[in-house]
Amino acid sequence: MALFLPPASQVGSLSGGCVEEELLASIVADEFDTQIPQVLQYGVSAQENARLGLPCGGHLSIFLQYLSVEKDLDWLHRVRDALQARAVAQRRVHRRSGATEVSLGERFAELHFGDDSLTQSFGPRQRMLLVGAGQLAASVAELALGLDYDVLVCDPRDDARADWRGPAIPLLPGMPDDAVRAHADDSQSVVITLTHDPRIDDMALMEALESKAWYVGALGSLRTTEQRKERLSALGVASDAIDRLHAPVGLDIGSKTPPEIAVSIIAELVRLRRRGV
Repeated sequence: MALFLPPASQVGSLSGGCVEEELLASIVADEFDTQIPQVLQYGVSAQENARLGLPCGGHLSIFLQYLSVEKDLDWLHRVRDALQARAVAQRRVHRRSGATEVSLGERFAELHFGDDSLTQSFGPRQRMLLVGAGQLAASVAELALGLDYDVLVCDPRDDARADWRGPAIPLLPGMPDDAVRAHADDSQSVVITLTHDPRIDDMALMEALESKAWYVGALGSLRTTEQRKERLSALGVASDAIDRLHAPVGLDIGSKTPPEIAVSIIAELVRLRRRGV
């Protein structure tokens, strides 16, 4: 996705090759209809691929829409307001008229380019609430920040927060159930418990499993997981909510050290997000 601004500047990218340069030159030269969206095709021949630097015989379709204050400010404000409320906004642009509709939802959907319209989702940054300020949380936080997660760590233990050796992110001192309610009760949030202390982890899980968070995970062995599920059930958590729990957290890749376990956790999140879970 790219935004081209007058007189000849650009934010974002489309291909990483020469497409942007050629497209910007055409925009500056007023070669396109500004009233309705345009669909542009690049890489339709081997000669064009070579000229533009598109790799592996790639084919690029570009949806070009001119934006103006008069006709587009309203839907842009609606998208902005949705993001500030940590909601998902879905934009549908009619190809023949350029009319734009915005609807609100909770689930982020992949871009859809049909014969009549383009449908695009805008969502807030994924948020990750880690319960426990230990070495594993530091490793998970480092990787998650690289994937543009908004990461927070909650730990009610003063000594654990004082010993934090991870990245400079918010360290929440309160109880984890309060942190879930305040910071992770939406469909763009992840909650992962990492303390190995049921007095802390269970409080977070009781709240998170009943929340809108799309992923709730907990560190622990298979035996620990079964014992945890029994406790949660005894505490009144519904069975369908308990079934949402990803535990043992992360993909089974034989990880042992905190950095390796962090890789397995992040890998599971990537896999689930890409599969639209």
